[in-house]
This record gives sequence, C-alpha cells and structure tokens, in this order.
Amino acid sequence: MHDFLTSGLQGFGPLLAQGTWMTVKLALLSLALSLALGLIGASAKLSRNKLLRIPATLYTTLIRSVPDLVLILLIFYSMQIWLNDLTEALGWDYVEIDPFSAGVLTLGFIYGAYFTENFRGAILSVPAGQLEAATAYGLSRAQRFRLVLFPQLMRFALPGLGNNWLVLLKSTALVSIIGLADLVKAAQNAGKTTNDVLFFLCLAGLVYLVITTLSNRLLKHLERRYNTGIKELVR
Repeated sequence: MHDFLTSGLQGFGPLLAQGTWMTVKLALLSLALSLALGLIGASAKLSRNKLLRIPATLYTTLIRSVPDLVLILLIFYSMQIWLNDLTEALGWDYVEIDPFSAGVLTLGFIYGAYFTENFRGAILSVPAGQLEAATAYGLSRAQRFRLVLFPQLMRFALPGLGNNWLVLLKSTALVSIIGLADLVKAAQNAGKTTNDVLFFLCLAGLVYLVITTLSNRLLKHLERRYNTGIKELVR
C-alpha cells in the first residue's frame, strides 16, 4: 500500500489521504450543526409564537433561494469583516477565521435550512393523538420527545435527511475556493504538478463515490431500525 501511495500516485498519495480526511471531518461536523439547526428551526416554524416562526421562515426561504456557492462566499467574507470590525472596536488583535471553521459554519448554516424542512414535515406526520396520550400518561416534555416523537419523526425524515446528507457531502468541494485543503484541492494541486489533472480528479470522484456508497449502506441500516415493527406496504 505504501509503495502504491508513493509510486502509483506519483508521491501524492499522502496528500490525497489528508484531503480525504479533511473532507470527511468537514462533512460530519457540518452535518452535526445542520441537524441541530434543523431541529431548532423546525420547532420554531411550528411554534405559535410569531417571534420564533417568522425568523425561521425567513431563514429557510432565503437560504434555499440562493446558490450554495454565493452563500459560501458571502458568509465567509462577511464573517471575517464583522470579526475585524468587532476586534477593532474592542482594541483586540486581528483574528483570522481559518477555512475549516468557516467551512463548517457555512455549510452547517446553509443545510440547516434544508434539514429544518425535513424535520418540520416529519413532525407533522406524527399523529398528534400519540403525543396527547404520552401527556396523559404523565411523561415530561423531554420524555415525550425522546420516547414518542423522535423515533417516529426519524422514520419519516430519514429519506430526506439522507438525500440532503449526500448533497452536503458533495458541497464540501465548494469550500476549496476559500482555501481549505480538502480532497478536491489536493487533487487539483496533484494534477497541476504532474500535468495529469484528469486522472487525479477522476480519483477524487472515485473517493466521493466510495464515501457515498458507505453512507447509503448506513442510511439503509437506520431506515430498517426506525421502521422496526412497521409493516411495509406491498404494491
């Protein structure tokens, strides 16, 4: 394996491995942030309080209407400008946002809007009578969410969540434009150095294919788990 990484990939195997690990870390942390924002956003959109519902609606509407690339550039540079203004006002030293942190925050913020709609639809699909029954049994709000609502909403939300996860994973390639040394950036650097750009980009695409294939297997496992006890409809 070591010989292949050093000779078969013209010495760029370790660089591609580091880029792959960077991409996986970026995707997973962005997913965690997206899921958290999605649950918060869905709860806000379903709230009777307009102070919560209106901002959440604006958030999902605006984010889903603007291309991801534009949002990445806009959020990255605006965050840096706001941070510069804040440090200058407080008399602090200059602080530069690193590309990895910026990528996680940006992708998490963008896809949190999509996950918000996934969770909102899933929550609405859970029969209200079951939550009322849980309340009648004396379950607390946290217990109702953990024991009754969450297992059922995941059954309805998983197909959409899985699709958005795959889109998020591919969108990590866009973060290379702000300087992150991810898989795509590593493949580009290797290709330019060796004058074999097509080979290294195809290799990067193959790595993405492997990751998405493993992701699909995991998603299928989760779907079977959350559908335990549910009779599948036979058409």
